[in-house]
Amino acid sequence: MKNLEEYVRSIPNFPEEGIIFRDITSVLQDKDSLKLAIDQMQDTIKDIDFDIVVGPESRGFIFGVPIAYNLNKGFVPVRKKGKLPCETVEMEYDLEYGSAVVEMHKDSIKPGQKVVIIDDLIATGGTIEAIVKLIKQLGGEVVKIVFLMELEGLNGRDKLKDYDIEAVIKYEGK
Repeated sequence: MKNLEEYVRSIPNFPEEGIIFRDITSVLQDKDSLKLAIDQMQDTIKDIDFDIVVGPESRGFIFGVPIAYNLNKGFVPVRKKGKLPCETVEMEYDLEYGSAVVEMHKDSIKPGQKVVIIDDLIATGGTIEAIVKLIKQLGGEVVKIVFLMELEGLNGRDKLKDYDIEAVIKYEGK
C-alpha cells in the first residue's frame, strides 16, 4: 500500500497562479486510501478522553462521522448559516475577501463535554477558530483538533495555539 500522501492529488495553479491545490477527492475515491485516512486520523485520538466529535461541513462530515461511529461517540455538524433547522448559535469569522458565519444547534454540546474537532484541512485556521469559540460558548471543552492535511505556510496553528492539534499530512507551502 502507498503512503497516504501519495493518494492526494496536487493540482498546480488552482484556484490561482502559484497555488498548489491539494485535492482529497482522489483519497475518497480509493478504498485503501479512504480507510488509511480515517484510520490515521482516528489513531491520533486513541488515547484522548472525549465525549463527542464535531466536524464542519462538508469534509469534516466525511471524516468525522466514521471516526465517531468507530469510537461509539456522537457527531455534531457545524454548518453555514441558515442550514440547521433548530435553534442555533453562530459565529462570524474572516475570510480572505469578506466574512462567513458558521452555526451549531444550541443543544448540540452540553456543558462540560469534551470535544474532538475533525476536519480535512487547516489553512489559515479561521473556520476552526470560530468553531472553538462556539463550543466554548456552549460550555464544551476542546481536547483535540485533528486534520487530514495542514498547509503550514498559512500559519493556521497560530490562531489555535492553545489547543492540541495534529495533522496527518503536512505541506510546507500554501
